[in-house]
Amino acid sequence: MVELVAAMERKDLEEQLKALPARPGVYLFKDAGDNVLYVGKAASLYHRVGSYFGSSQDASPKLRRLVAQVAQFEFFVTDSEQEAILLECNLIKKYRPRFNVRLKDDKTYPYLKVSLGEDWPRVYITRRLENDGARYFGPYASAGSVRTTLALLRKLFPFRSCKKSITDSQSQPCLEYHIGRCLGPCTGAVTQEEYRQVIDQIVLFLEGKQEVIVRELRRNMAAAAKNLEFEKAALLRDQVQSVERVIERQKIASPDEEMDVIAFAQARDQAYVLVYSIRNGKLLGRESFVLTGTQGEGPVKIMTSFVQQFYSSAPFIPKQVLLQHSLEDVPMVQQWLESQKRAKVKVWVPRRGVRKGLVDMVAENARQGLEQMRIKLLTEPEVTAKALAELESELQLPRPPRRVECYDIADIRGTSAVGAMVVFEGGQPKRSHYRRFKIKTVPGANDYAMMQEVLWRRFRKAATEPIGSTWATVPDLVLIDGGKGHVNAAAEVVEQAQVGSVSCASIAKGNEAVFLPGMPDPIMLPRDSAGLYLLQRIRDEAHRFAQGYYHKVRHREVFRSALDGIPGIGAKRKRALLKKFRSAADIRAASVEELRSVPGMTGDAARRLKEYL
Repeated sequence: MVELVAAMERKDLEEQLKALPARPGVYLFKDAGDNVLYVGKAASLYHRVGSYFGSSQDASPKLRRLVAQVAQFEFFVTDSEQEAILLECNLIKKYRPRFNVRLKDDKTYPYLKVSLGEDWPRVYITRRLENDGARYFGPYASAGSVRTTLALLRKLFPFRSCKKSITDSQSQPCLEYHIGRCLGPCTGAVTQEEYRQVIDQIVLFLEGKQEVIVRELRRNMAAAAKNLEFEKAALLRDQVQSVERVIERQKIASPDEEMDVIAFAQARDQAYVLVYSIRNGKLLGRESFVLTGTQGEGPVKIMTSFVQQFYSSAPFIPKQVLLQHSLEDVPMVQQWLESQKRAKVKVWVPRRGVRKGLVDMVAENARQGLEQMRIKLLTEPEVTAKALAELESELQLPRPPRRVECYDIADIRGTSAVGAMVVFEGGQPKRSHYRRFKIKTVPGANDYAMMQEVLWRRFRKAATEPIGSTWATVPDLVLIDGGKGHVNAAAEVVEQAQVGSVSCASIAKGNEAVFLPGMPDPIMLPRDSAGLYLLQRIRDEAHRFAQGYYHKVRHREVFRSALDGIPGIGAKRKRALLKKFRSAADIRAASVEELRSVPGMTGDAARRLKEYL
């Protein structure tokens, strides 16, 4: 049994566990200081809570750390698992336990509110959901994204944006009225029925039913023209064109259904989640959220936590929820969503077809969004300065590593092996100093030897190139994509090259351990460390650069081998063909005349090549 802190006697714990009811509910684990460590829900409190304090052999490191800190627990009994989900979400928002996966900052997200309960409804931003007869749309990830949507609505529909009280006494029209952004209800220029039509169109637009709006606008335009109200008809025509342009931008390759598509990308203790809202085959909205506390958690747990927290405060639930990963208990979550929507909801992970393509697209956008979020973080001067100072301290460097060169090797079992060097100065990439290397002296698969060849060639250049050249600039830190063996191999070359005070380190994928030459144990930087973020970004950039060059070289070599052994096709003609055509398939598809047009080719050589292929 996992050892607990002294504040909880084993006997007391066993007695409390025995007293737990076998009913749905929510439990809170606390430490000796009465701080909430974790909030969870259970179909049976007795079985779920007790499972934490059984054998620890199969427990994850995160779970062992949690249980080791538990000094006491509390629980709340609910009538159903669905009620437990809502209570769990509320308690996570309230306490923000560090062992829970949770929405970053757990702020109150903004919504668009259409105040249908008013005589002259308004459309505005709010952070409070109330049962007041209004329509709410959201949540939006940020005030910026909801403001963008509101600005679009103001361009398309002439509704009032002011809080002015509308009375029988008419007031002077404002600028919004004169530029066509408001119908001017305060001036008596429009009836309540006419104004309500505009509000209804806004609701339809936010629901994704723009085609209904276009049909109605066209009908009103025709009626205005028939009544010789040509100015009104022209305004309606412009509005139709504006809405149609929006529809065209929103079109997406999906069935004409109502769905949310959710995917995420994870890095260390954060996950970047994207939600695409698709209504009637159109992308109505795209919102991004950040989850924290994801370190050590699997994709199923992360997806379950997000879906529960997101839909616990969402004013609208679609008929379908398409997921990148499944949930811990799909039927229970589906039943909970149906109780919220009061209609059928399908929650599933598509495996093929158009819907699978949608999920893949959202997942790729999430990956790109996560990378952009990390890059944006490291572009802030204070964050960069902090990262460099952390590396100086943690890696025992003589000074902050202003210039970092990172090296990576790309090959498949030693074939087409290449090396890559990327350079970061002041925490930012210096792409004009990137360099690529084809491995020349190492036969077979020997990663250490390949890395040493690249470093020898790099530092030999440093010794022979004139001062001020790119090669002559010596780095403060040489970073290797690899483990202990890689950094020791690199340090050996750097020491023998005698290029001055150059430090070495390596960072291993997976556990993100940082190795220094001659040290038996790695350095484990904090998962939320700015210094670790910077090392990971530099390592990932070197990997990307190396892989890109490898695929280019590999493609050429495979292409070149397809031409080997063809009578009359020597080295010069191969080079000319490679330059003219992009692949062997293109050569095969080319006519004899096209092959003959390649410099150095004759009619006979072109015919032999065509026959051979």
